[in-house]
This record gives sequence, C-alpha cells and structure tokens, in this order.
Amino acid sequence: MRLTMAMVKKEVKKEDKKDKKKKKKKKDEEEEEEGESELQQVVESYLFQCQRWLARDEEDGEIVVELLPESGSDIEENSYEVHVFTGSMWGAGTDAKVYVNIYGEMGDTGERYLRKSNHLNKFEKGQEDILTVTAIDLGPLKKLRIRHDNSQGNSAWFLDRVEIVDCKDDTTYYFPCKRWLAIDEDDGQIARELVPVDEAFMKMDDDDEESSGATLGLEQKAMSTTYTLRIKTGDKKYAGTDANAFAILCGTKDDTGLINLKASKTHKNKFERGMIDEFTVEAVDLGTLKKLRIGHDESGGSSGWFLDWVEIDAPSLGQKLRFPCGRWLDEGEDDGAIVRDLVPAVLQTELYTPFVPYEIKTFTSDIFGAGTDADVFIVLYGRDGVCTQQKSLCVNKRERRMYFERDAEDMFIVELEDIGDVIEKIRIGHDNRGVNSGWHLDRVEIRRLLRKGKGSETVIFPCERWLAKSEDDGETVRELVPSTIIQEKLLRDGTLKHSEIEVEDALETHTYKVSVMTGDMYEAGTDANVFLTIYGDLGDTGERKLSKSETNSNKFERGSVDKFTIEAVDLGQVYKIKIRHDNSMISPDWYLDQVEVLDVDTEEVFLFLCERWLSKKKEDKHIERFFYVKGFKGVRDSSKSVKGSTMNVKSLDSNMNKKNKKKKEEDDIPDEVHFIPYHFTISTGTERDASTTSRVFVIVMGPNQKQTERLWLDLPADKASFAAGSLEKFEVYAADVGEIKKVELGHDGATPESCWLVDELSVAVPTRGVKYIFQCKCWLAKDRGDGLTARVLSILDADTANITQTVIYQATVVTGDVQNAGTDTKNFLMVFGANGSSEEILLQKNEDRFERGQEDTFLLEVDDIAPLKKIRVRIDGSGSRPDWFLDTIILRNLTTEEVYVFTYEEWLSKTKGPKRTMTCELAAIVDEEQMVEKTTYTIQVKTSDVSAAGTDANVFLIIFGEYGDTGKLALKECNKANKFERKQTDTFRFADVLSLGDLSKVRVWHDNSGLAPGWHIEYIDVKDEILDQTFRFPCDRWLAKSEDDGQILRELPCANNDILDFNEKTKYEILVTTADKDDAETKENVWIVLEGRKGRSKELLLENSSKKKRFLRGNTDKFEFSSKNVGDIAGICLSHTTKDGKKVKTESFWHVQEVVVTEKELGNRYIFRCNAQIPLSSKRDDFMTFECSKAIESFASKARSLVPVKYEIIIITADEKGAGTDANVFITVYGSNGDSGRRQLRQKFRNLFERGRTDRFLLEMLDVGDLLRVKVEHDSSGINPGWLLDRVEVTNTANGVTTIFLCGKWLDKNRADGLTHRVLFPKY
Repeated sequence: MRLTMAMVKKEVKKEDKKDKKKKKKKKDEEEEEEGESELQQVVESYLFQCQRWLARDEEDGEIVVELLPESGSDIEENSYEVHVFTGSMWGAGTDAKVYVNIYGEMGDTGERYLRKSNHLNKFEKGQEDILTVTAIDLGPLKKLRIRHDNSQGNSAWFLDRVEIVDCKDDTTYYFPCKRWLAIDEDDGQIARELVPVDEAFMKMDDDDEESSGATLGLEQKAMSTTYTLRIKTGDKKYAGTDANAFAILCGTKDDTGLINLKASKTHKNKFERGMIDEFTVEAVDLGTLKKLRIGHDESGGSSGWFLDWVEIDAPSLGQKLRFPCGRWLDEGEDDGAIVRDLVPAVLQTELYTPFVPYEIKTFTSDIFGAGTDADVFIVLYGRDGVCTQQKSLCVNKRERRMYFERDAEDMFIVELEDIGDVIEKIRIGHDNRGVNSGWHLDRVEIRRLLRKGKGSETVIFPCERWLAKSEDDGETVRELVPSTIIQEKLLRDGTLKHSEIEVEDALETHTYKVSVMTGDMYEAGTDANVFLTIYGDLGDTGERKLSKSETNSNKFERGSVDKFTIEAVDLGQVYKIKIRHDNSMISPDWYLDQVEVLDVDTEEVFLFLCERWLSKKKEDKHIERFFYVKGFKGVRDSSKSVKGSTMNVKSLDSNMNKKNKKKKEEDDIPDEVHFIPYHFTISTGTERDASTTSRVFVIVMGPNQKQTERLWLDLPADKASFAAGSLEKFEVYAADVGEIKKVELGHDGATPESCWLVDELSVAVPTRGVKYIFQCKCWLAKDRGDGLTARVLSILDADTANITQTVIYQATVVTGDVQNAGTDTKNFLMVFGANGSSEEILLQKNEDRFERGQEDTFLLEVDDIAPLKKIRVRIDGSGSRPDWFLDTIILRNLTTEEVYVFTYEEWLSKTKGPKRTMTCELAAIVDEEQMVEKTTYTIQVKTSDVSAAGTDANVFLIIFGEYGDTGKLALKECNKANKFERKQTDTFRFADVLSLGDLSKVRVWHDNSGLAPGWHIEYIDVKDEILDQTFRFPCDRWLAKSEDDGQILRELPCANNDILDFNEKTKYEILVTTADKDDAETKENVWIVLEGRKGRSKELLLENSSKKKRFLRGNTDKFEFSSKNVGDIAGICLSHTTKDGKKVKTESFWHVQEVVVTEKELGNRYIFRCNAQIPLSSKRDDFMTFECSKAIESFASKARSLVPVKYEIIIITADEKGAGTDANVFITVYGSNGDSGRRQLRQKFRNLFERGRTDRFLLEMLDVGDLLRVKVEHDSSGINPGWLLDRVEVTNTANGVTTIFLCGKWLDKNRADGLTHRVLFPKY
C-alpha cells in the first residue's frame, strides 16, 4: 500500500441535489458537480501474487523470485539465457560459487547464483555454460556484474566472455572479459563489471583469431572506470586487523556492490599498523563518488581496526578523492561500529587531466633465447616532447615469468596520460633483472580508441633488435618510431572499415656522443653507477646508464674525459640534462666539471658547464642535478619565473593547481590580475594535541567580494607538521584584493584527530605597509570547540601595525662565464636610493642559482626608496664553493618599469681576483648614465687632549650621506705607527669609494679590546676628493664603558649643516594639476592656504588671466610664493572664486587632481592627491580642506634634524616560566632619519630581563625621526639564553612621544622558529 494525493469529488446530499434540479438545467448541474472536486490523500493497494516455493529442494530450486502487481502494470516477465565462456588457459576453471547481476535501462535482476548449468561440473577450462535467469523485463541491457565467492580449493577463474540472449526479442548482448577473477592473479579482484560491445567487433574477432580479444579488452576498459584504493591503517597500538575487510563504492548512479579487500598490491600481510595497502577495483558508470562504505567481518585473532583514511584514485576521470576516517572499526572501541560510511573531503580532492586507455601488444621474436623474465617498461611520446610516465607492463613476478616468452604475443591494457593524436615515438626497455633477462623484440603495436566515432587506431613500431647486455650494442632500452598506422572505424551500417597508412614523416634515430669530464681536484672521481637523461624540444632519451666508456676502462676518474654513445630518436634542440649517481661503492662522491653532447647526425655540439659536486657529504648533499645548455635563455624548471609569479594565475598558485576549483571561481578571474606578496606568520598553541599534520590554507578577502584563491601554506620538506609552540612563516604571491576586510584560516583535516590550536595569525602586506595580527587562541577541529576547521577573522578584531612599505623589483643576477664562477655561499644585497636604503636581503640559492654563465631572475621586495643610486653585494664565505664571479645585476621596478643596471665583472672572494674582497658597491646605470661617481675619502681622526684619551682598541667607522653609507670601514692603515694616541691626528685614505654626496653623520665605535680601550675623540674630518669638500663631525665625548654614559658607539652629526631658523621666510613652489576630464578646467581664480605644524600661511592667490591661461584640462601649472616657514605641511585649503567677486549665477566646478608643494630652502615635498570638484563661489571662505597624502623629506632636512636626543627604552619580559634570559641583549632603532646602530642594553650590578620584569634604559642617539621599527636581538650567551619578550616601549624624551612595539614571541634557538632576533613594528 502507498499514500498518494489525488483529486476526489466532494459528496453531495440528495436533498440539495433535488433543490438544484428545480432551479437549474441538467447541464449546469453537471458542471457544478465537476467543480466540487478537491485534492485528498488516497491509499493505493498493490497485490503481488506468488504461490510458489522459494526453496533449494522444491520446484526449480530458486530462492529469489521477482513478482509483478496483479493489475495495472505494463511490465512483463522475461527470461535471459546466460552463456558463460571460461578461458582455455591452464587453471582457468573455478569450483567457487558464481553470482551474476544483470543491469538494464529499466532495472536489474539483483544478484543471482548461477546454479543450474547445461554441464554438471560448471565453469571448467574452455567450457561454455548455459544458464537461465528469469526476471522482470530489464529493457536494453547496460552492464553485467559477475563475481565468485572465492570458496573451494580452485577458486581462481579466467572468464573469457559472457553472452546474454534476451528471449523476448531474441537479442544477443556480448560482454567480453578476458580477465582473471582471482585474488592472486591480475589485479586481485574476484568481481568484474562488464559492458556490452558491438556485434561487429565480435564478428571481426571470429574471422581473425590472431587478433582475438584485442578490440574487446580496449572497449571494455574505455567504458569502465578503474579505481585504485589506498587504505591507510592508523599508526596506533593494535591499529591493524586480521579480519576480512570489504568496501562498497557508492556513486550518484550506482554502487560497486560488496568488494572483498583480499589482494593488497603492496603487502602480503594486509592492514598492519601504519601501513598503506593498495587495491584495484573496476566498475561501470557509478557516476560521481559520494560515499564509501568500509568495514570488516570481525574474524581473526585481532579484528579491531583503526582506519586512518582511504584514498581513491580514478585516472580515467582525472580525480583523486580522500575519504578521512580517523576512527576505530571495533566493537570494543569508539562507538562499537565495525562498518563506517565515509564521505570525500572536498579540500583534499585533487583534479588532473584524465588518463586514456592504451592497448599495448608486444611481439617477442621467434629466435633462441628471445624471451625475458625482466621487468619490461614503456614510455609513449606525443608531439612537442609530451610524454607519459614510465609504466611497467607486468604487476608482479608471476606475470613477468608468464609473459614475453619466445614467439609470444602479449597484450596489456593500461591507462596513461593523454599525449595527443599522434604517437611520435615510444621507449621500451627492461631492468635487466631475472635469470633470462635478454630480450629480442620483434615489434610493438599500440592501439587506442578514436576520439570521434566508434573504432580504433593501431600504430606499429618495428624493432627486430636485442635488448640485452650481452647482445647487439649492449643496450636494454630502445626508442622506436612508427612505420604503419591501421585504422578500424565502425560505419553506420554496422560494418568495420579497415584502412592502412604508411608513416612517411617519422622522426629519425640519431646517435649522440656524450663526453663527461670529471674535475681535476682531490677525490673528484667516483666509483658509483652514473645515469644520464638528455632533454630536447622534441622529447628526451629517458634515463640511460653510462656503462661502457669508450676512452677509459676505469670510468669517472679525476681529471679524465669519458665518452659514451647513446642512440635515441631525434631530440631536436638539446637544452637540458639530468645526471645522477646511485651513491654505491666505496668512493661515490663525484665532482663533475662539464658534459658535452654531440649530435653526430647534425654535428651540433651542446655544452653543459657543471662544476658541482654530486655527493651526500658535500655542497648541498645532492647526488642528482639538472644542468642547462650554455647560453640557455628560457625558464629553468626549478626556478620561479617572474611571469609565473606575477602574471599567470594558474601557474602562480602552484599549490592549488591540483585542487578542486569551481568553474565559477575560475570564470570570475579577470585576464589581468595584479599580484602582490602576502606574508603570513602562524603560531601554534602549546596545549596537548595542539599540532596538526593537515594542510593549512588562508583566503584573504577585500571589499566588493574580492578575494584571493585558497592559498595553501605548505611546510618545507623537513617539517612534518605545525608543531605545538612552533612559529611558521610563509610568503605567497596572490591577487591584490585592496584593503583587507577579512581573512579565512583553516585546514583540510576531516578526521576527529586532525585538530589544531591556533595561537596567533599575522598577515603582512608589504606593498601597502601594513600588518594585521589576529590573537586567535582557538581550536580548528571537528571535535573541539565549535567543531569548525576553518574560521573567518574580521580585520576589526586585529591589532594593526605600520611596517616598511616595499616595491616589487625583478632582479636578474648574471654569474660570469669563467671557470668555477658558481657559488653555494650566502649572497646578500643591500639597495640604496635617494630616499633611504633597504635592509640587507638574502638572495636565495634555490639549489641551482648563481652557477657559471647563468642568468637567474626572481622577485625582490625593496623599500620604497627610488630612484636607486647604488647597491652593496656581500658574500659570507660559507659553503664548499665560497667564491663567486659576479658579472651583472639588473633591477627592474615592476610598478614604474624603471631599469637599473649594476656591473661588476669581478670576483667576490678572499683568495681570487685582484681585490680579494667579499663586499662590493656598484653604482646604478640608468640609460647608460652612472648615478654615482667614485671618489677618495680622506679621514682625519683627532684624539682629545685629556688624560688617557688614546685607545688600543680596533676602531671602525661608517660614513652616512645623501646616497647611503660606506659600509663598515676598519681604520687600520694610517700615517702613524701607533694610532689614536692622545692629542694625535690620524689620517686614513679610502680610494675608489662611491661618493655619498653631501654627508650627514658618521658612526664610530671600537671593539673594546686592548689594555686601554677607552677613547676620547675631539672631532673627525672627512674630505671628499671629487667634491673637494671637507665635512667636520665634532665629538668631544668618551667612547668607553667606564666613562660618560658607558657607550662605545657614537653617532656624530655634520657641523657643516646649519640649523634652519624657522622664523625666517622661505619660498614655496606649488604645482597644481587639473584633472584630464570633461568640464574639469576653469577660467576663474584659485586661492590656497598652507597649514603647517609651525603655523598657517596667508591666503595665496593662484591667478588665472586671459593672457596666461591656467587650470586647463590635464595641465600642470606652476606657482612660486614667498611666505613665512610653516614647518611640515599637514594640510591645504583650496577655494575656487570668481575674478570680479560677483555672485555665481550657474553652478560650476573646477576638478583638481593633485597639488604638490615644495619648500625651496630644504627641498621637502608634500603631495596632496585631491581628485575633487571644487564649486565656484564668490566668497573665499567657501573652501575645501585636503590632508597630505605623502611627504618626502629631503636629505638636507634630515641632515639638519640630526641632533642628539635621549631615548628611554623600556623592555618588558613576559610573565611565563623560563621567560627571562641571561644573554646580552641589543637593540637597533629605525626611524625616518635612519637608524641608531646596534646598541647593547646594559646596566651595572643589575640582573636584567628576568621573568615579568620591566627594565628601563636611557640611550643617547641622533634623532631618528618618526619611529618605524626596532630590532631586538641577543647573543645566545649564558646558561638560559631563551627569552620571551612581551613588548618594547621607546620614548623620545625631547618631545615626549612614546611608541609601543608588541612582540609576545620567543627569542630562542630551540623554540618557535628558532630565531634570536625580532623586528617589531609600532602598534597603532
């Protein structure tokens, strides 16, 4: 019975009906009755008559019957005659029970036991068993599922095919199989899903016995889906199981039925602790996988099972799904369930290009010893070097022994990458293992289905050669090109059209002579086995072992050249090689000097400069390297190309290109997206289970629904998890979303155990000069807190800090083409511009950068200090190759496209080159003009005439000027033998130094060494020979720990820079830009008032006359005025008034774009980005006010403001166990006028920086201007050097302004990120 809704007539009383008959006609009465129907619930009943036995020993012995309702059904019962053909190979028959389920468009039969056959002993070798299945009519048949129960002694079964005759309309359906249903054969499955093939293919196979089964297997593969199940047992005590496990894959259209997980491909003893077992399942038309049911039968001695996850890979669909579990399947654990339903984790889904099936036939020659037991592999190549992965044709030893016998034809159906319509070549070879490894291959035939229409294409690759170490040329790998293409196409009339084409434009086989030069240095030679792969634009050779040297019996010895011959199909232009060794034998370490590849056929020579160790002990400990041909200009694979990093959306998101992306999201991405760097710092909590091994992601959201892709923050290879108490940093390039509004943080963990405690997240946007710090302190876990694994954080809940604003530069570093020019030392770059200097930047090696003759291009974040004047390059001399021959560095500003060239063409080395230096300064060249000239600085140091004024310590000096600084200068070589004695003037000369222009200050210090280190300086004079100008720096202070304020570092301002009198008048230049828009201009006058920190200017008239027209569309007009000095300009007032003062009759506007005010005395510039329409008014009082958008302080202004100021520095240590430090602490304060230098924070007779303590220090330094950041560090000395710094407060005692710098991080080699320094930015 079932409940349905139906229209039912309302009941009408008889007396009412009589009344109606009196009043109305019969026709009206009927219409009214029809209108009285209403929707009501109705119970429908169905009766299914059976009246028969469901018993094995009664009637026909069936225990399953299908019944039809007694009435109201158009469906009829039908009989299906099932013909089961067992294969004719040895051991093909089975004694197990066989079950079948037939699927049609109108339903399925359900699983039926094939009990009654025309043979008493069913399913024997070469036998046809005929059985009848009675069921409700299924309509046209779609597929067949057949399995056995693996019972009895001989359960393995080779099923050739199944034919089903629909007795109703006498239609025959052909289901080819030709596969084993056995746990120890083929893929280990005892169930198969088969699809019907066209009758024409079956007829073709009947006619041509030689190719029997070929088409059928490929058709079968194309219409089915192969799923690879990887099942991970948890790494817990007693996690493994001895029970019989099973799985059911459920899709939107169907399920696989119960699959017994018996034959693991990876382990004989399945489902053991921490292991991954692999199984293969084939199914037809399941639709999208939505669920996986997995469980066990609780048999065996230890049945409880902790299942971590299941991964299902479907290459033909191009998707890999992860089904997390993380729970027990055990009646005595968890909730007691031994069967669980798992769903795929969306964030762990990988999508890739779907694979296609290929049928590969190998024909072994009919000559003595032609067969092989080795592992045979194949690689297919399409056009432009596109190739498949290397694929072994046999899955186990048994198959290797069975296939590739003399005069044998072996067929394999494999799923591989789609290489396009044309197979240019194949590479086939073996691993030379086994008793009889030599193989004589006659030919290979590869067949695949046509993309359009039914049919297939067979490509024939002749070989007729040995693949054997002891035969022919000793090669076990051959590259073959096609000779013939055979096409079979199914026509509309059901016939097969057969066509054969000779391949005329096949690639030729080339001979390559390879010369390998081992370096001439101690222990350069190797005894290991060496392997080489050559890459060209048409393909590669595959990995070849360099076995027989044509020049030396003992290969790869110090200073020797070994020559080898490699035969391969034409590679085109060779551009790259991969060379490695297997680290075998006693002396495997190898210094490779160079490799030369000669294409004998074209006589082209390709040179690869190597000059690297392949060693587990030296350099970066790699024994495999890629080298590019000399002069290579393309993008190196292992380097991040600039294009990919900044312009290309898909390649940029390298950690997302396999992830599940909604098409809508991809469509929303515009063609041109501006990418900027985001810096993420994540602190993990310290509680139990706080860490996670899941993949973490961030999504940055801006206004108007702008947001980045999901940015995966993948840890480096040496870190397995976000460990408890760890601090991890990431730099990711992603779409610029504008002003950040929200940030989503989450991970892809979906099991109860994938929990994560996030302590803090910080997001820095250097190009905007801002950093947001989120104090999260929350769980992202399924079973903790609110159960969320992702959380959206609002910017309103974050602490905001100003950080140094940066600009993105594309850096190209050219290493010279001289012997041993490459380096693995650490290289540092410092950039100097007209508006300051950058921090020292480490140029990352990234494995293959900075090698001989190489151009390396990458991105750098540099402070906004343009225009650039010079750079300083430094090496630290570390690594096994500490010397570097630097040719050129090119910096291109990606915002303005300005290009700066810096040329050196010399060694940076302690031992090589004429300079023997590890640091160099290079002047910028713009449009062939050098920005900074070289000069000679003569430095005179006058020691004071006071008692014990002289010093025995080592003295150092840095000079600061308009174009940066000189770097550290050691005052060693002097005109006096005994330097820095009382009342003595010592002279030092530094030649060929880049001029700093006007000087502002010097920083002088000593190392406090010697018997009498204390020093009293009177003054320092610095003469610039080019400018012919001397700059004096008065001091008259002690540099001594026991005198004055105890400082041994002083900064001395230049006495040449007079202090400006702010009461004096000055001149202002005002540049006014009118917008380039319709109706932007005006014929009337404009008034401006400058509002500064020292006062307010009078009203200044920007007059517009008929003779000299101003404020025209898109024009910039210049005005100059004398006015009192108003100090730093904070704002301007603009009014737009009529010339004659008359009232305004019609509304009109002047559209001002920008106003730039320059104070002429010091050259300070103030930029006002107005972009506003100012209405015309008769009154000057009607004005609009604009705040300063950007202020650019001139060097002269900065130099004049360098006066000594005392700063109070407060250091607050956190109140946690072990927070205090015994180490020596240092601080560097950075401001708009420069930095203070590294100052030690010390006090006599006090135990500083203890837990919960506040320590105060008073340091005198030159006014650094507005504070930008501080750097706090310690030297890791003492018993307990680890330090948890809470915050730093810096107060300028001259103006009383206090700036707070939050930290809350460990400075400890053994905690967080292991750093002992922190750069802190001001909180606002």
